[in-house]
Amino acid sequence: MNKGIIVAGFAVLVLAGGGLFIASQNQQAEQVKEGEAVMEKTDDKMLKSNSSRYVEYSKAVLDQSKDKRRVLYFYATWCPECKIANEDFTANPDKIPEDVVVIRTNYNDPNTDAEEKNLAKKYGITYQHTFVQIDSQGKEVTKWNGGGTDELVKNIK
Repeated sequence: MNKGIIVAGFAVLVLAGGGLFIASQNQQAEQVKEGEAVMEKTDDKMLKSNSSRYVEYSKAVLDQSKDKRRVLYFYATWCPECKIANEDFTANPDKIPEDVVVIRTNYNDPNTDAEEKNLAKKYGITYQHTFVQIDSQGKEVTKWNGGGTDELVKNIK
């Protein structure tokens, strides 16, 4: 009988712990969604119909923005500096020059896809929070590490 009580008590603890874990994961997911709400979700029509200067990477966005000064921002979800810069770009899109598009490109995190990995390899990215300005042919113009909108304006060519 004591064994049954111990097993039942343990089961209650496991269920309660599991419930708390799931609740905390849902809360973290909601916080990420709220923090990312300003980020423009991209598709083939995004740049044609939206003047956003800070967008998520997609091949379509990269192709559609050839007439602008393009900056690939290699971002990692786990990087504290990246989160600060992300907040800066989303809060201050008007500080980004009108002829510039900053393309947030996932780097070395669970959201990184094969295209993004290939871009990181192509431009020799070894560190998250790296910016690479590219020309209309995809050739590197300049590269720098760190910063937000102020550094973008200082470094862009």
